[in-house]
Amino acid sequence: MKLYDFLLGFFIATLLISNIVTIKVFEVNFFGLNLVFDGGALIFPFSYIFADIFTEVYGYKKTRKIIWIGFIVLFIFNLLLYLTIILPPEDSWNYSIGQENFEKILGISPRIALAGIIGYFWGEFTNSFVLAKMKIINRGNYLWFRIMLSTVFGQIVDTTLFCTIAFWGVIDSHAMINYIVTGYVYKVSVELILSPITLVVIKKIKKIENMDYYDHHTNFNPFLFRVGD
Repeated sequence: MKLYDFLLGFFIATLLISNIVTIKVFEVNFFGLNLVFDGGALIFPFSYIFADIFTEVYGYKKTRKIIWIGFIVLFIFNLLLYLTIILPPEDSWNYSIGQENFEKILGISPRIALAGIIGYFWGEFTNSFVLAKMKIINRGNYLWFRIMLSTVFGQIVDTTLFCTIAFWGVIDSHAMINYIVTGYVYKVSVELILSPITLVVIKKIKKIENMDYYDHHTNFNPFLFRVGD
C-alpha cells in the first residue's frame, strides 16, 4: 500500500485542524439569507472525501482502523488542550495574553471535543458502511451515486450530532436549526462539487495500489477494532 500512510497523515491533519477552527461560528449573507456556519465547514468535508477513498480502495476493515486512529488522536489532542487550560499561568504571559482570554476562546473545547468525537465517529462509520454495502450491491458500479448516497447519510448523522451537542443552550433554537441545515447542505454540496475530482483520484489510487477491495466477508461492527488489522 504505497499511498496508505500518506493519505492517513492528511486525514488526521484534517481532523485536528477542523477541531480547532470549529470554535468560531460565523454568519454569511447569501442572497438575502443569513447562513450560520462554524470554521470546521472550511475543511471538515474533506475528511469524508478521504473516508470515501479509504473505503472504496482499501475496504471497510482498513477504514474502521483509520476512524479509530482518528478517534484516539482527537481524544489525546483535546485532553492535552484541557490540561493546558487548567495549568496555572505564568505572570507575564497572563498579563500579555491572559488566562481569561485563553479560557474564553478554548474553554469550550471539552464540549466541542465530545460533540466532534461523537459526530465524527458515527458519521464516518455511517458513511463508510453505506459506501461499502452499496459497492457490493452494485458490483462496484455507480461510484458517483454511491459516494453521494453515503455522504447524504453520513453527514446528516455527523452534522446533527455535532451541532446539537456542541451548541445546545449556547445559541438559540432558530440559530441551531439554521446551523444544522446550512451546515449539512454545505457539506453535501462540497462533496457534490468535488465529486468529479474524487472519482479521478480514486481511479488513480486504485491503479497505483493495484487494489479495489470488496467487503464480501467483512464484519461491519464498528467496535471490532484490532491494531493488527
